[in-house]
Amino acid sequence: MKQAAFGEDNGQLSPREQVLRPMIDAIAQTMDLYGANYSFGQLYGIMFFEDKPMTLEEMKQVMNMSKSNMSYGVRSLIASRMVTKLEEKRDRKELYAAETDFFQAFRNFFTLKLQREIDVMQDAMGTAVPELEALIQAEDTPEEERQSCRRDLDKLQHAMDYYSWLQRFVDGLEEGEVFGGPAGRT
Repeated sequence: MKQAAFGEDNGQLSPREQVLRPMIDAIAQTMDLYGANYSFGQLYGIMFFEDKPMTLEEMKQVMNMSKSNMSYGVRSLIASRMVTKLEEKRDRKELYAAETDFFQAFRNFFTLKLQREIDVMQDAMGTAVPELEALIQAEDTPEEERQSCRRDLDKLQHAMDYYSWLQRFVDGLEEGEVFGGPAGRT
């Protein structure tokens, strides 16, 4: 990819790069739909089509971004397991590569997001449920509040069932048991 591929029109783009430009934009748009930064989606798209690992300096040139923003973007993509920091280096510079298997990228991204949701909600329910049960059992709780607590406890039981199911879904997704993929892929 040429420098500033996503700035103003760049007449120096090869025919391949011109064809890939809308595809990279589509990748960025879809990542944006799921809460990822649009620019980081562009970076992922560029790295996806790159035939070799990239350094931060190379990414900076292609994206025309500051090194600090580029570093933040790469850390974000690494955290979502869309990009991997490689063990080897080029000219003493760190190398990064995009996950190019969309099925694996999907599993990586969604298992992280869903597991975070599960953990947050189960922690909150782990605190709320015993407190609601204590309020229901307490002799000094007014009957109207006791009934409200029972309704809330029923809602939370339903939520706990959902999050138990979601945990099984995430576990299956991580293990490649959910939805298969094309022949030979899990």
